[in-house]
Amino acid sequence: MKLLLTLLLYVSASLTTWADIYHNPKIITVNPGESIHDAVRKAREWRRTNNPQCAAYGIEIHLKAGRYYMQEPLFLRPEDSGWEKSFLTIRSEEGAVICGDPRQQHTQVWPKEGMERMIDFDTTTRTITIPAPPKKILSTLNVKHSTLEMVVHQRWAIAILRVKDIRVDNGLAVVSFMEPESRLEFEHPWPQPVIGGEKGNSSFLLRTTEQRDGIEQLIINDGASYVILEGLTFENTCWNRPLHKGHVTLQGGFPLIDAYKLKEHEGLPWDGGLENQAWIERPVSAVTVRNASHVYVRECRFQHLGATALDFQDNTDQCMVINNQFEDIGGTAIMAGSFAESPREVHRPYGDLADRCKNLWISDNVIHDAANEDWGAVAISCGYVSHTDISHNQVSHVNYSGICIGWGWTPYYTGMEHNRIFGNKVSDYARQLYDAGGIYTLSNQPHSSINDNEVSQPYPAPYATNDRGFCIYLDARTDGFTIENNKTSVVGGSASNTRLIRRDEIGDNNPGPNLIFKQ
Repeated sequence: MKLLLTLLLYVSASLTTWADIYHNPKIITVNPGESIHDAVRKAREWRRTNNPQCAAYGIEIHLKAGRYYMQEPLFLRPEDSGWEKSFLTIRSEEGAVICGDPRQQHTQVWPKEGMERMIDFDTTTRTITIPAPPKKILSTLNVKHSTLEMVVHQRWAIAILRVKDIRVDNGLAVVSFMEPESRLEFEHPWPQPVIGGEKGNSSFLLRTTEQRDGIEQLIINDGASYVILEGLTFENTCWNRPLHKGHVTLQGGFPLIDAYKLKEHEGLPWDGGLENQAWIERPVSAVTVRNASHVYVRECRFQHLGATALDFQDNTDQCMVINNQFEDIGGTAIMAGSFAESPREVHRPYGDLADRCKNLWISDNVIHDAANEDWGAVAISCGYVSHTDISHNQVSHVNYSGICIGWGWTPYYTGMEHNRIFGNKVSDYARQLYDAGGIYTLSNQPHSSINDNEVSQPYPAPYATNDRGFCIYLDARTDGFTIENNKTSVVGGSASNTRLIRRDEIGDNNPGPNLIFKQ
């Protein structure tokens, strides 16, 4: 009954909002070749001068069909804010595309398809030993004058390492790497390549990458509340970081900027064996929202994007992501909440972050083919959040986990609470990486729930070094969830041939005492 009431209130509020907003707004029409930046500036001046029609009914920037190339991001600022009955709406007719540059292209050098198992990972010499590529391949590799990269499989993450040198001897190739990624890769203990795993050693591939910087960001909303993005297509962005720094991650696609292993006095009060220290930065996103409330992204299309598609980064409240489509996304499709980015070290129970991303609705979105550049990214990723609903989304074709919520690896109360994951369909996930879940959780989140989801069995990832893939994965210190009425497809069955997920099929990693399992 409580769930039904919440849903009815949610639908009612949404319908009322859209009806009120679209009553005779002040319209600015933008044609292809004209500037969206100029349109936003005009709207801002109308706000500044208290235009009476704007005050009563809001402003709509209407994009006519065509392509709008962004040489720099469109910035929305606090001065662009509307209010409850006077939103700023940027919407389009069918065929309006806000775009940047097509992302960088890769050419896999060896092996020609798939990956190859590595032989050794040496943290002392900071080298990786692999089988020597064929002479024909070696003769084409000019390391000093190329953009040769090694992509390394690391269970729940990848590393992209720029190759510094390859030494071949007796059928083996010893590969060294450039900085800063070499230091980060070999000093940080988790994740690293696995040698002698249950299913064999970690894998790698060698590739070259088109060496150019391109447009990474399309819209940055930094402080503009009561804003709607509707019916827009966001297309073509690059991901420049690996070209200059490589890409060594902690988890979920978050790049390490400093990391090392504790050599003395390792451990934390809740985990005596924790030995890794890590500082991260946030992946770049095509559309970013921060320091704003009542921002609604509705019926938009995100496609061919190099890194994160849509990010509710920090200090957001009462925002909605409804009925959008995401396809061919290099990183995470939808990201929200703090992940304790630098200057904070991530393995701490921060109590002030969850309140900075609350009352977020992520509903009725279709996400297909995400995390195809950074395999360790996911479809929907929420860190320190509270009162967040993730409902009725369709997620498919993802290289790691599908829907993730929580951060901190902690049993302590941090303000993450009242988070709900319900009515979603997740399939074809964990295609490359394991230690994954169709639905994946971290840390203590009181009064939270996972119910009425349909999650397929994990994909049989071809290069995984273990079998830790689950429909639902309660990872480190997960607590506070009620788990009920979740289903999985029967192996070999049709989409309608499902059964309830048993408790012994749910992955556990030191869960807390306050989990309730009802099915």
